[in-house]
Amino acid sequence: MKKTVHKIVSAFLAVLVLLSTVSWTVDKHLCMGRVMDIAIFSHAKDCGMEEAMAAFGEKENHCCDDESFTFQGQEDLKLSWDELDVETQQFLISFAASYFQLFAIPSGQEVPKITYPPPLPVRDFTVLYEVFLI
Repeated sequence: MKKTVHKIVSAFLAVLVLLSTVSWTVDKHLCMGRVMDIAIFSHAKDCGMEEAMAAFGEKENHCCDDESFTFQGQEDLKLSWDELDVETQQFLISFAASYFQLFAIPSGQEVPKITYPPPLPVRDFTVLYEVFLI
């Protein structure tokens, strides 16, 4: 269960990063105020009214309209070290140093391998309780 939740959350975060960094363009074709076609990343198909108006000899089409919306994604994803203020730099350096010290083994000193010998029996329990194997 824990692995499944972890995979779902990681996939959701990956999709969220992808959607926030990509620029989206939505194109709509309107004919007489009604939406005829919507397209993402491409041009919307027209309703054919322009060809009909050209056949009648009119040059301008007053009933059709095209709308395009562009949602800009993030362009600058790299954060430069120079852009951070001094307090943030000091915090990051001290945090990284203290975090890496948690896992560092001091050089020159061995990690003691303590093995305790079993305790010496003070009394002979088989004789004390008079339990013998026959």
